[in-house]
Amino acid sequence: MTRGLPLYRSMVTPNIEREFVQFATRQDRPRFMSQRFSAVLEGRILDVGCDRAVLREFVGAELYTGIDRSEEADIRHDLQSGGPLPFADSSFDTVVCTDVLEHLDNLHDVFKEIVRVGKKNLVISLPNNWNAARRRLERGFGSFKHYGLPLDPPADRHRWFFSYEEARDFFLGQAERCDLKVKELVVLEKPRLLPVCLWRRLKHRQLDRYLNRYTHTLVCVYEI
Repeated sequence: MTRGLPLYRSMVTPNIEREFVQFATRQDRPRFMSQRFSAVLEGRILDVGCDRAVLREFVGAELYTGIDRSEEADIRHDLQSGGPLPFADSSFDTVVCTDVLEHLDNLHDVFKEIVRVGKKNLVISLPNNWNAARRRLERGFGSFKHYGLPLDPPADRHRWFFSYEEARDFFLGQAERCDLKVKELVVLEKPRLLPVCLWRRLKHRQLDRYLNRYTHTLVCVYEI
């Protein structure tokens, strides 16, 4: 993992950091999140959409509660159809939700629930779907991961298709709507050789267009 300089410095958009990291296994993402955002992963932690609850290994079982419909979750709950999260307001010091919301039709309702049960910090990530789709679409392939029209209903699919730019605007808009402070926005790109990075940046001089193509994840850290 390498860290870049801030991409933005303006009154409208908070500083957006760029880092180069790739997630090859299920453990890679929670490991990265636990290390990169360790300063806000404090107190009682709720992992919304925890899947196999891998984050528990890195933050400690005594602090951790994972909620999902998976067997590894501490609390079994279907985020899509189970209704509000089964916790009182401000129950957790930090709420984590990484690459989960895009799988839910009720994305906006679950976001509100995350805010409701959080007390201090929220760490939420969204993928940039354009990044995953662009090369296959450019080359004329007929499908790409998490989308398409399979013969049988898939167990894992995205309900939303959006770019880095839309994810950023969603995070900033929700901050204003829910009275949250954006502490950090972090853009994640796959590691590439320096000449490749420079060539891409020269080719796509408009920054948002570049980020729409090459960002794979955007992470937002809110302070409540």
